[in-house]
Amino acid sequence: MAFGFLTILPNGSSGAAPTGSNRAWFPLVGLALGGALAGLDIALQQALPGMVVAALLVAALLVLTRALHTEGFLDMCDGLLGGYSRSERLRILSDSHVGACAVVGGTVLILVKWSLLAGIPDPGRIGLLVLFPCMSRLAIVCAMAAFPYARQQGAGSSLQTECRRWQVALALGTALVAGVLLAGIAGLILAGGAVLLALGLGRWFSSLLGG
Repeated sequence: MAFGFLTILPNGSSGAAPTGSNRAWFPLVGLALGGALAGLDIALQQALPGMVVAALLVAALLVLTRALHTEGFLDMCDGLLGGYSRSERLRILSDSHVGACAVVGGTVLILVKWSLLAGIPDPGRIGLLVLFPCMSRLAIVCAMAAFPYARQQGAGSSLQTECRRWQVALALGTALVAGVLLAGIAGLILAGGAVLLALGLGRWFSSLLGG
């Protein structure tokens, strides 16, 4: 269910919505995505310049995730930057149209991702490629556990059901073990940074949206 929700892979569950129990496996899905990126990077580096490889890695991640998170980021840019009240922000977030804030924010996001991927040095490059999708999905789990959902319905509302502490513990444990194995102390720092960033942004979003 977690793989089906976060990637293009079919989940074999007849379209059933994921629940809170599935989010425990989000960092594991991230590791699989990171492994795919690392394998693609190794193959492409043999024939293409680093800048081109970075662009293809960005494109590959968009395809593998059905642009799920990018679409959410575009909605967030429109809703949080284009609205002046909670109700107006929520209305904009539920609108399928794309505004100027989303276009600008999405462009900046892609450019930053591309430049960062192009700038990762060879020492530790593969480890970082595997880890960053894992840590970002750990951040999702932490934000879901710490803050309520802003609406009673929506794409993520089902993930707020059947929530238990073990799900957060398993997600955190997966990310920490992967971080230590692939990057040592730096992996722990990455995990801690992802958690703190998720909680900090979640608090800001909650002040604007009520969740």
